[in-house]
Amino acid sequence: MAGQPLRPTLPDPPALHDRAMENLRFIRETMERSASFTAVPGRGGILMGITALVAAVLASRQISREEWLATWLIAGLLAMLIGIWAISRKARVVHLPVLSQPGRKFALSLSPPILAGGLLTLVFFRAGLIAVIPGMWLLLYGAGVVTGGAFSVKIVPVMGICFMAAGGIALFCPPAWANWVLAAGFGGLHILFGAIIARRYGG
Repeated sequence: MAGQPLRPTLPDPPALHDRAMENLRFIRETMERSASFTAVPGRGGILMGITALVAAVLASRQISREEWLATWLIAGLLAMLIGIWAISRKARVVHLPVLSQPGRKFALSLSPPILAGGLLTLVFFRAGLIAVIPGMWLLLYGAGVVTGGAFSVKIVPVMGICFMAAGGIALFCPPAWANWVLAAGFGGLHILFGAIIARRYGG
């Protein structure tokens, strides 16, 4: 029919602007949560520090160097379990998967130094170089925290540098001081930085 459109007029599409704004808001909120998620648990760090202080007291009462080393190894395993639990709990609080981008990068950065430390502990123990082990532990742990902290807030790599400094002290101090340098590092630094992270970044 003359003057009549060839195809029916379609209704106006839904407002894309509102939908786009909702998507942008969701992306922004997710990125903010991810950025504030340090992947380092504050309260968990405090518990790990307390574990190290208890280990230092117990280790100082051991008769042999083998028993001293076993005490610290058990404490290290317990601290690792506490850390895994605390990271999982912190991720749930901010509604992020445990292996979100910050958590995954931190784990991948920290795992190689921890594995290297475990292997070197065995090698140094068999070679009778137990006095070197505390410094090596602190250095490698600090290096892992520094590299993992590159993907986190600034306080995390600072914590790693402090652990590395403690490791340097442990390597050159008298062997009798090693137990208390470990206490100051794994105990004191975990508690100090754990409190700062818990206060500023939650968890």
